[in-house]
Amino acid sequence: MSSRPGSIAQSGSRVRRVAVVTHGKPETIGPTLSRLEELADEHGVELVYPEEEREKHGLESTDGDPTTADLAIVLGGDGTMLRALQRFLGTRVPVMGVNFGRVGFLAAMRPEELEDGLARAFAGEYRVEELPTLEARVEGERRPAVNDVVVTSGTVGRMVELVWSIGDEDLGRQACDGLICSTPSGSTAYNLSNGGPVLVWGLDAMAVTFVAPHSLHARPLVVPRGRDLTVTNHTPDVPVSVLIDGHAFTEIGEGGSVEVGLGPQRSLLATLPERTFFTRYRETFGS
Repeated sequence: MSSRPGSIAQSGSRVRRVAVVTHGKPETIGPTLSRLEELADEHGVELVYPEEEREKHGLESTDGDPTTADLAIVLGGDGTMLRALQRFLGTRVPVMGVNFGRVGFLAAMRPEELEDGLARAFAGEYRVEELPTLEARVEGERRPAVNDVVVTSGTVGRMVELVWSIGDEDLGRQACDGLICSTPSGSTAYNLSNGGPVLVWGLDAMAVTFVAPHSLHARPLVVPRGRDLTVTNHTPDVPVSVLIDGHAFTEIGEGGSVEVGLGPQRSLLATLPERTFFTRYRETFGS
């Protein structure tokens, strides 16, 4: 894995083993899974299912470690893609998605493109985007994030007072509903819906965006690698929750802090060559 984010051109070597990840409704994805199995058989590709996928679809146990696959194919939406990217973080397995969700910004193809798209992928005709991740640290515990780290009020309807600094430089206190720290891949999700900046794939940076700040002067920041964010809860009697990619990590009481910075690992997003960042951006957010 390279030390800088970017796009890696494939050498054209054929894919021999594919790990399969699907969304949570087997009755919906079942027919597409059968199509994937037929395509894999036609192209001489072995499918490897994680244990939870075998249980979900009632499949017999098979040998093989999904983390040794050449490629992971995801049948689902951005949430399933995010789960797969987390699962294969730290391995050499790139993740390619077939969109069965609403937005599908991370997916490489639509369901109607499955046959042609997967035939090309199995032949090695795809690229891999190396995308930076985040690392959240609380009291010595570390947790990676593919999309974002969110610090939010632990009490519904109560705002919080957050003191924040970047690279040990104090940036003051902000009353708000929370704060989002996002990667480039996560910048088009919760961050964007709160007015945060879109980070183009290839940037080695994170976006810091407040949620409903009680100030006209709170503005998002784009922060480079090496300048970590520290957020301290200064709200009496209200804890803040720290969420990693939408899932609870921990709670912080008054005076407690979380540190967030760009992490050492990179998520590997596989895509067809023509499915560039700007193509996706135009299709998703353009007129």
